[in-house]
Amino acid sequence: MTIYVQKDFYHFIYEVVLQIPEGRVTSYGAIANYLGAKRSSRTVGYALTVSNKGEIPAHRVVNRNGLLTGKHHFGGSDIMRQLLELEGVKVVKDQVVDFKNLFWDPSQFLGPGQQ
Repeated sequence: MTIYVQKDFYHFIYEVVLQIPEGRVTSYGAIANYLGAKRSSRTVGYALTVSNKGEIPAHRVVNRNGLLTGKHHFGGSDIMRQLLELEGVKVVKDQVVDFKNLFWDPSQFLGPGQQ
């Protein structure tokens, strides 16, 4: 098992998030699991909080139930929803509609993770 320093782990998180296709969403936990750090979903969330959201599509990462739990980190309570809806993702009451069908699992679509 490889141990990463925090900056390296953030870099791997950002690399995964950059692969999420437009109009799809994933979860903090799915990213953490893919990177071999199953219990690090909060770290994934924090990395996205401090990311440059203009370059990293952090709006495509939601909680395991499809809720927009990170919405307050986008400079306005509605910006995350607006960004998702611009990509065709329907959101009602801060929850992604049809989450199961829109869910993008990095373990399924990317090569072997950083385990």
